[in-house]
Amino acid sequence: MLSTPSMTGLQGSILMFIHSEPFAQSLKKVFVASGYRVACVATETAALAALKESLPSLIIVERQDGIAPLLRQLRSAANVPIVALVNESDSCQGDEWLQDYDQDIDLVLCNQTPRQVVARVRAILRRCISTIQPPKHFRAGTIGMDIDRHEVTVDGRVVELTPKEFQILHQFIEAPGRVFSRQEMLNRVWGEGYALEEHALDVHIHSLRQKVEIDPNEPRFIMTVRGIGYKLRV
Repeated sequence: MLSTPSMTGLQGSILMFIHSEPFAQSLKKVFVASGYRVACVATETAALAALKESLPSLIIVERQDGIAPLLRQLRSAANVPIVALVNESDSCQGDEWLQDYDQDIDLVLCNQTPRQVVARVRAILRRCISTIQPPKHFRAGTIGMDIDRHEVTVDGRVVELTPKEFQILHQFIEAPGRVFSRQEMLNRVWGEGYALEEHALDVHIHSLRQKVEIDPNEPRFIMTVRGIGYKLRV
């Protein structure tokens, strides 16, 4: 099972598996305006692939016949809340929808507007944040990180990092494979109100590579994504 999702940065991340493109986009617009990162997928294959790329804070699906196998796969891959949306009023009558709770769905929302959905999701994630303990230990290949001890090891050997280098590596190792733009990484490490040229991040990345890469000139872990920023490859 994947690790507990990170709630750092913005309000959290949402994976939406919704067939209706207009509804998906209207919902995404409200989520983004509320400070969430959103990934929209329209197929089961894309939904499972998205989970391998990055673990969301919450998953939203359209309730439909035959979705139970996918729900089981989503639940086994990600221990996060799953919310099902139902837009047909006749499907919300009586106790018919109660069986969905036995299909790995945590909450069923019937005929909700995008703003209502966002409000309910915000409440769910607020409760999750109060109970989730962030992970203290990370590993990516030969790189290990212990948050409590503020210690980084490479092949079992302790390496000394500056506070900023440690924070940068923490962002990477917390979300391996995720691409960070230079500006996003600057905002996460230095804060959004801190005026700093993007070149300053490149300097810190260069120094970090010198300490954690076997060959800094041919990095295996901290990779440059041309025209965008950086990612941690594992």
